[in-house]
Amino acid sequence: MPVAAACPISLTASQRHRLKKMAYGHKTPHQSRMRAHVVLHAARGRSNARIARETGLHVDTVRTWRCRFAEEGMSGLADRPRPGRPPAFTALQAAQVKALACQLPAETGTPLARWSYPELAREAIQRGIAPAVSASTVRRWLDQDALKPWQYRSWIFITDPDFRAKAERVLDLYARTWQGRPLDADEYVISADEKTSIQARCRCHPTLAPGQARAMRVNHTYGRGGALAYLAAYDVHQARVFGRTEPRTGIEPFMNLVAQVMSQEPYASAKRVFWIVDNGSSHRGQKAADRLTSTFPNAVMVHTPVHASWLNQVEIYFSVVQRKVVSPNDFTDLTHIGDRLRAFEDRYNATAQPFQWKFTTSDLDDLLARLDRHTADHQQQSSVTLAA
Repeated sequence: MPVAAACPISLTASQRHRLKKMAYGHKTPHQSRMRAHVVLHAARGRSNARIARETGLHVDTVRTWRCRFAEEGMSGLADRPRPGRPPAFTALQAAQVKALACQLPAETGTPLARWSYPELAREAIQRGIAPAVSASTVRRWLDQDALKPWQYRSWIFITDPDFRAKAERVLDLYARTWQGRPLDADEYVISADEKTSIQARCRCHPTLAPGQARAMRVNHTYGRGGALAYLAAYDVHQARVFGRTEPRTGIEPFMNLVAQVMSQEPYASAKRVFWIVDNGSSHRGQKAADRLTSTFPNAVMVHTPVHASWLNQVEIYFSVVQRKVVSPNDFTDLTHIGDRLRAFEDRYNATAQPFQWKFTTSDLDDLLARLDRHTADHQQQSSVTLAA
């Protein structure tokens, strides 16, 4: 029988460049590398048998990739789709497991607080969704929709009936506005609060500094050296912090902080100084506002809504203190803590910039609208459950 002639191969400059990159690239897979060599040899007019000898491939393999390139070009060197093993589970079964993961275990009568992959697989088998399914299969299904039912976040629902009005006043002050009018140059906004119970934990062995491929090491056991409270007032627009330490929180320590700020310029002679505080016992209610005004006539106390300390910018500063000063906690005594906090205040004030506060009254309206929709949906679901 006559032998079929080898497919002639002619390359464009672009194809030759791409094939050489495939054939000699350091990160090219071995199969792609060999296919590129076959085509490059064929473009030089060599026979299939010679290419097979030089590349170590079978002549049928050489013939296959030579013909595919001749027919399809560069796309012919890629693997063709393979049917593979038929799927063991249907799309409906995967959707049912995902729907189960989006339910609370208590709603299904399962005595669990959170789902895990093995528990979901077990529940799917018990419900007859699938005769058998592994935890790794459940993991792949949930990963497709980024479902992580074992994670949770705590939150507090709005209970303050005047939430919007109180929050709007705070947000307006951050935007240098009060009752619809811009603040004057001699009006200031102070955000104040207390960071309670900063403990002095003296480690029983010295803390080891970090090294190559080794994190800082802090001994687990420690001796207690007492605790103190850190009170701070943050000038929102000047990015300046005033702090003090006290044995405990209360009305008197808070007023000491106010006096520390209001006794110095420019606050002493300012037209008005707005003090934004939360509803802690040290400055709660109208009595606290009257106490502040009677002591300092140019001071105005503004409360955040109940359970909305996240509106108080000084909390951002406290988070910085927690990360950079307090943690890990390794202090010999309370004096050591006080010295460290005061030194950090000086360091912070030297380079601080105002926080880029982006939550506005428009964002507040969007938040309240979402919560209203959530409440309505929850009430509707409760009504359906009770009717059933």
